[in-house]
Amino acid sequence: MSVSIGQAAARFDLAPSTLRWWESQGVLPPPSRHNGRRAYTETDLRRIGLAYLCCVTGAMPLDQAAIVTSASRNQDWQQAVQRHADVVEERIERLRRAQAYLLHLLQCPDDDIVRDCPHLDDELLRHVPAGRDETRDETAAASGQCVVCAAPLTQPARGRPRRYCSPACRQRRYRVSAS
Repeated sequence: MSVSIGQAAARFDLAPSTLRWWESQGVLPPPSRHNGRRAYTETDLRRIGLAYLCCVTGAMPLDQAAIVTSASRNQDWQQAVQRHADVVEERIERLRRAQAYLLHLLQCPDDDIVRDCPHLDDELLRHVPAGRDETRDETAAASGQCVVCAAPLTQPARGRPRRYCSPACRQRRYRVSAS
């Protein structure tokens, strides 16, 4: 017994083009064909279900999902699953921290959270890397020091104030923020 691509996709609330895309990306092997049309067997449907759990529910990148759906439970398979489980755990922890602060907001006695909440600065330092870096950068730059190495800065008479003492420090900062 087999089903068409439309029927297979409908079982998972997907567009048929998604199944074709997953096939082109190696997440799903091409199914057998009957009269030139894709024909999905029960095994194919289970593999689509696994791909759905990896790609849609678990937000796994397609290259890793391709390893998981390949049915070869080898070292690469285990590493792909473990690596993504670690990513999901990090996301869950970030969301738990966000939830904790949102619940704090509901209980915060301050009328003007932005101006008065004593916990906002700490939350920004812990959760917002760009905000954290900008805060540090502004503090260091305002004191006339390079935000990377704390070397003294010479500010230009016109234009944007300098934050780095050299192109090397600017590159170091970029590499840290890009990783």
